[in-house]
Amino acid sequence: MALATVATIAFPVAVTMVAADSAPRSTMIDTPCVKVCTIDARFGLCLGCGRTIDEIARWTAMTAAERARVMGKLPSRLAAGQRAEQANATG
Repeated sequence: MALATVATIAFPVAVTMVAADSAPRSTMIDTPCVKVCTIDARFGLCLGCGRTIDEIARWTAMTAAERARVMGKLPSRLAAGQRAEQANATG
């Protein structure tokens, strides 16, 4: 019976070089995520933020304008979902 060989590879620490005249860039992306990641199967929307699965998956690849457009729709999506929940609860 042959034993598997396990190899450990050590990589050197990465060095970031920045030109002296350049300002550090922000890498933060505006997000509506509230860490309540539950998709409502009836509407296909996240109960926390109101985004679709596709929007969540593509979020970091979207342009700032695309993200802003989606974020503009979220309040009405969430409100519609809350109204639907209330209607179902009261029967």
